[in-house]
Amino acid sequence: MTSTYAWLGLAIVAEVIATSALKATEGFTRLWPTVVTVLGYGVAFFALSLTLRTMPTGIAYAIWSGVGIVLISAVSWVWFRQALDGPAMIGLGLIIAGVLVVNLFSKTVGH
Repeated sequence: MTSTYAWLGLAIVAEVIATSALKATEGFTRLWPTVVTVLGYGVAFFALSLTLRTMPTGIAYAIWSGVGIVLISAVSWVWFRQALDGPAMIGLGLIIAGVLVVNLFSKTVGH
């Protein structure tokens, strides 16, 4: 299960990098940000596909998207200076709580 989480972690990091670079592509008109975006999503989907060998699709996707949402929000806040108001912070906290509940208490994950 450790390698499953390693692949899932790689998928999440690659997706966050790709999404962060997506804004800089300016509609895929800038070469290097486009290359980073395409490669990042390629790595993300490859790593996610390896995760799905041992983890149920719904659980893997819930973790991947939930953690990805929180990380890309943090990157956008720090890197792009995009503000997060109170309701956004509460929502992100609920996403984190949901991911924790799935990982800590669900028998579906297969601990």
